[in-house]
Amino acid sequence: MLESRYEIGEIDILYGDEMQISEEGYVPYGWQFSDENVCVESAKGGHINCFGLLSRDNEFIYQTTEETITSDFIVEQLDKLSFKISKPTVVVLDNAKVHRAKKVQEMRTYWANRNLYIFFLPPYSPHLNIIERLWKELKARWISPKDYYNKEQLFYSLNLVCNAVGNSLVVNFKPFNLSII
Repeated sequence: MLESRYEIGEIDILYGDEMQISEEGYVPYGWQFSDENVCVESAKGGHINCFGLLSRDNEFIYQTTEETITSDFIVEQLDKLSFKISKPTVVVLDNAKVHRAKKVQEMRTYWANRNLYIFFLPPYSPHLNIIERLWKELKARWISPKDYYNKEQLFYSLNLVCNAVGNSLVVNFKPFNLSII
């Protein structure tokens, strides 16, 4: 129902989540020949957390921090958003503890008065949150293995990539199909 209201321009929808990227590197699934030596160079050390909000049109709002993402951080980001929106906006979140925290719940009425609404996905359904696809592209394709060599390079590359989302970097989402078979 939310997607159909979005399709006719009645509301905006932003899919939200957080991710962490670290110097330890990103190692996706893969295979190798038994006589082949495959390695991904990385370093132990720094990491950065990113909270993002993504629309199907690749509008991307994000904030990074080296600190743990807490309910205070989520409230701060959603509160900033609530003052910037121009029409009713739904933020789709998973059931992470930080999203369901008391501080977030207490703010929902204030945000609703500013036309910002929170919608929680059913448990165990990351496939319904399109920002998960962005995180995979970011870690697997857009940040190169050499970017993991040191903390400064990794953080710089992450910010470059995040700023490019919606411009030179896009995720192509299939249109939502409202037909029932």
